[in-house]
Amino acid sequence: MNSIAPPSPPSHGRFPYSAITQRPVYDWPNGKRLAVYLGLNLEHFAFGQGLGAELAPGGPQPDVLNYAWRDYGNRVGVWRMLELFDDLGLPASVLVNSSIYGYCPEVMEAVRARGDEIVGHGRTNAERQGVLAEAEEARLISETTAVIAAFESKAPAGWLGPWISQSAVTPDLLQEAGYTYLLDWCMDDQPVWMKTRSGGRILSVPYPQEINDIPSIAARKDSASQFADMIIGNFDEMLKQAQKQPLVMGIALHPYIVGQPYRLRELRRALTHISASRDDIWFTTAGAIAGHAAEAMPV
Repeated sequence: MNSIAPPSPPSHGRFPYSAITQRPVYDWPNGKRLAVYLGLNLEHFAFGQGLGAELAPGGPQPDVLNYAWRDYGNRVGVWRMLELFDDLGLPASVLVNSSIYGYCPEVMEAVRARGDEIVGHGRTNAERQGVLAEAEEARLISETTAVIAAFESKAPAGWLGPWISQSAVTPDLLQEAGYTYLLDWCMDDQPVWMKTRSGGRILSVPYPQEINDIPSIAARKDSASQFADMIIGNFDEMLKQAQKQPLVMGIALHPYIVGQPYRLRELRRALTHISASRDDIWFTTAGAIAGHAAEAMPV
């Protein structure tokens, strides 16, 4: 037996290591094994302030080029995407900055009419919550939640931090604020329970950083067709893997990126491919996945 003690680097302490091949097996509704959801990010960026994906390297503020490019998503791109989702009969989880309600309420009216799930996504994507003091971060979560609840008549169950930004206490603050799941951690293809400081728990639902248009298109400079091929390839392979166990495939989309006409055309190709297998999968929302997994998964 090896007597050398392995190193113990700092740990988040939220969940232990678990090999996906060694977990209990359960089904999604109607015996399905692959759950698929669209994560539609509706984001608002303050004019004349930093933070935001860039079409070209930003200059001195106000950075009109990049601000206007992102604003295209709320003025044009999102409407084209909602039309596409309607054409294919696809639900969405809408990850919304609460400032969207004041900036372009017409968009949220359209989302509400579709019956899509609303997920908390901070106040604006011109700020990061992970750098805030605990009291300030708690206020950001509280203010975001209050705005969404006022317009939607109920508080959101799920959260994605602006810029996937978390502090060491974010899961604790979310659970204490009444959230039941979060999307910030991309470490798995199944939902995972996370411990919180109160002795409670919050569910981590898989949210992609690979099948995500910002890392793919804005960072790696993948083409529209390459991104569509990634979606299709990921789906086909996960559908095969899901014969053995339940899996989750999220598709993360931003209207100012894939709402551009030539990219939308390729997105249509990818989503049409997935829709052809609707009888074999559970096409749903992140919240529905969290609700089912919370009942099906052992603690």
